[in-house]
Amino acid sequence: MVLDDFDKALLEHLQKDCQTPLRELAEAVHLSTASVQRRIQRLKKEGYIKANVAVLDPDKLGQVITIFVEVRADKTHAADLDALKARFSGPEIQQCYYVTGEADFMLVLLVPSMRRFQQICDALFHENPNVKWFRTLVALDRVKTSQEVLPA
Repeated sequence: MVLDDFDKALLEHLQKDCQTPLRELAEAVHLSTASVQRRIQRLKKEGYIKANVAVLDPDKLGQVITIFVEVRADKTHAADLDALKARFSGPEIQQCYYVTGEADFMLVLLVPSMRRFQQICDALFHENPNVKWFRTLVALDRVKTSQEVLPA
């Protein structure tokens, strides 16, 4: 499926507020309401829209510390990496990337305290025989966080 300018405009608007009424979206992109509805359904079916979610404020929910963790695997065979990917996909991990460079994984965690982070370290890294080393960075401020993707 090739995205046209209408699709791209719809995606841009939906990223900002996925609860925008169809009528307002139709006016914004200069299409009929029915056409907008069909396009949105097609974008969902084709996987361009993965989910409609609420963006929550971590501070208000007590998740006041953002921590980045670089992890180096000891064994990098496919099965070993798949096991780490599965382990690093738990609810305590906000984001996980398999990366190139000195580390194999980059994790992003939101935690309420350093005590909680220590517990996570024990469970995910210290007790994992395939973690060769890990290095942490603690964010001093969340300057910008976003899930928006710009269409090419």
